[in-house]
Amino acid sequence: MFGIVFGVLVGLVMPVQTNANSRLRLSVGSPFLASLVSFTVGFLTLLASALLIDGRLPDPTLTAGLPAWLWSGGLLGVVVLTGNIFLFPRLGSVQTVVLPIAGQVIMGLLIDHVGWFNAPQATLDAPRVLGALLLVLGVVGAIGLGDALLHRDRAVGTGSSAGLSLWAWRIAGVVFGMFSATQTAVNGQLGVVLGTATGAALASFTIGVATLLFIVLFTRAKWRLRVPEGHERNPWWMWIGGFLGAAFVFGNALLSPIIGTGLTVMTILLGMMAGSLLIDHFGLLGARKKPTTVLQAVGLACMVAGVAVIRLV
Repeated sequence: MFGIVFGVLVGLVMPVQTNANSRLRLSVGSPFLASLVSFTVGFLTLLASALLIDGRLPDPTLTAGLPAWLWSGGLLGVVVLTGNIFLFPRLGSVQTVVLPIAGQVIMGLLIDHVGWFNAPQATLDAPRVLGALLLVLGVVGAIGLGDALLHRDRAVGTGSSAGLSLWAWRIAGVVFGMFSATQTAVNGQLGVVLGTATGAALASFTIGVATLLFIVLFTRAKWRLRVPEGHERNPWWMWIGGFLGAAFVFGNALLSPIIGTGLTVMTILLGMMAGSLLIDHFGLLGARKKPTTVLQAVGLACMVAGVAVIRLV
């Protein structure tokens, strides 16, 4: 039960991180620069945590002779982060949320069923399938898909984003979600090998910072810090995205070897959707106030039921 509660709490930080990073992007002008700042703050947070909590830095020699995929978590994180930047203008808000989540759930269950990345095995039986369906249906309700369809929330791209190209982006959305679940499993196993979830998260962020630094230098993104039009000042909370991202990656690395990749993904998704609805309902962190609808409340209840079915049946 502790793992479920902790997973939900880890998920709750993600909508706050998203809002913080989105606001930071407005001030620095580039999504890659915003991501680099966020990853750097997370790296420094985890570096301090490793020294204070573990009393040492992780020993990379412990992975000698082991598969190279142990170090792929940071790269996968950058791919997922960058992927969402490209999905939104082509698919619209609803599909950008639902398709990666579908990919996360599918891949999480597959990793558990087959035991990929040395994850704890859990047979893909009827309760797990039912729980996954309930969770996905809950997500659909929680993001207000019905309202979105009534208002025809379609992809805003045209031309090359139409027809077969549009379906290619939809498939990419599912794949990005699968990468996210894979990152959870990989970082979890790296934590087992290194003997510390903090060390695994630090390694992931180190690779992420290096990758983003290369992207920023390659794209020649220019640093600028300004107060966006329509805003009086830059809020202090726009800098905390990296700290929250560090907590998120640490939570994934800690939980995955304990409760399995599939259940880790689902409990965190539950926390993410609950946090998103709270932010919208109360208009927190500069978000436009949007009271929670009955459909969204029912969707959240469906997600709770999905996690309960997998955990308790």
